[in-house]
Amino acid sequence: MGEPLSSEALFLIVERLFLALLVVSLLALVAVVARRFLLERGGAVECYLRRAVGPHRAWRIGCGRYGSDELSWYRIFSLWPRPAAELPRRGLVVMGRRSPTPEDLAELTGDLVVIEVGWAEPDGSDPKEPVYELAMGEGALTGFLSWLESMPPGTIWQS
Repeated sequence: MGEPLSSEALFLIVERLFLALLVVSLLALVAVVARRFLLERGGAVECYLRRAVGPHRAWRIGCGRYGSDELSWYRIFSLWPRPAAELPRRGLVVMGRRSPTPEDLAELTGDLVVIEVGWAEPDGSDPKEPVYELAMGEGALTGFLSWLESMPPGTIWQS
């Protein structure tokens, strides 16, 4: 068996390990900030998302990016390049609008508006229950509703 490490050698190992962890943490932070900058530069808006029903109903902060046929929602604190949720535009219905409840205010701020969304039934009728809830500011909500009601020129929806 080898000799025990001296306190100086042990201190040097711990110091280098700490510096390596610090560098990795800083690189991850820079990557998250750069990803958010690129998302917002591409026209994304900040909004919160949660499932309307189910066991995991915590609000998650993210950015919504409008596409021609879907809203792609990305988590803010993630390095994953793909959206965490995609809300297809076809058949998307806003089922309700409200202010945050006292329970919501534990995770949201009072200046946000919460909307419930779902998708139309196959027969064209309105959905019976919401699938997601989105929380966003008034300006972002106006943009969302405009996106939902408009359709890019030349777009042909497939049945």
